[in-house]
Amino acid sequence: MITDPKKRDVALVVDDSPETLRLLTDALDGAGMTVMVALDGASAMRIVDQITPDIVLMDAVMPGMDGFETCRRLKRDAGLDNVPIIFMTGLAETEHIVRGLEAGGVDYVTKPIAIEEMLARIRVHLANARLTQSARAALDVSGRYLLAVNDAGKIMWATPQAQKLLADTLAADADDDFVLPDPMPQWLDQAQKNKAGSKAALMAAFPGSEQLRLQYMGKLGPNEFLLRLAKDSGADTPAEFSSELGLTTREGEVLQWLSKGKTNRDIAQILGLSPRTVDKHLEQIYSKLGVENRTAAAAIAVNAKNRKL
Repeated sequence: MITDPKKRDVALVVDDSPETLRLLTDALDGAGMTVMVALDGASAMRIVDQITPDIVLMDAVMPGMDGFETCRRLKRDAGLDNVPIIFMTGLAETEHIVRGLEAGGVDYVTKPIAIEEMLARIRVHLANARLTQSARAALDVSGRYLLAVNDAGKIMWATPQAQKLLADTLAADADDDFVLPDPMPQWLDQAQKNKAGSKAALMAAFPGSEQLRLQYMGKLGPNEFLLRLAKDSGADTPAEFSSELGLTTREGEVLQWLSKGKTNRDIAQILGLSPRTVDKHLEQIYSKLGVENRTAAAAIAVNAKNRKL
């Protein structure tokens, strides 16, 4: 099981049954792993404050804090996002399996435990975790601004470069999680439906920063979507274009898409704004350009672009 003879994988076993703890400790130690044990969820939380395990074997039914809640807290509070957690229980009903997976578990085995099967599952999940960690490390080194979110816009992970940009523009929620602000979840849903559409449909302005864009890159899992943060190069709407017309950068963006025939609703989706905000920007644009409608404003925009060519 061990690919590096100098490193022993660390397994945390959380179970209130002394018999199960002895069985698994002997088996895992015989497989070349270092084993830590906890009799309840609170003890598990204290252990991970001191050392980060490579894998966790979690009893689902325990007195006090059960395994499902312990798993949620380990993932949320202890920073074990990338550590696989395998549930162990005599409860084989579908609803319990679903609860374990929704809590953050990667697998589910029923008691009595078949040791060889358990060891095989551990090998698979450790290998998958290493591949994931290696891939993210490569992205970090390459300087990619990548992040993954769920369909509610909650950020599941991000490369350090993306984390730095996000920390400057986002506030954490009550659970200390970063969540994309409205209307980004709606834009994400639309981007999934338009995977074969234009680049504009797959990109949106990032709320709180006029220089950042989010690009939809694809679906990683059942509820995990890969996004890329990009700094606005200004290639499509150069700063001088907006300043020449006496507009702000955001007003220039709205005018750009208007000149391409986009509706107010289209512009709102592309830029990650509400339709009402787009309406207000258009009011300011008409006033500054001295026109009364979108057709006249679009004509001025086209003429300004042509002068730059």
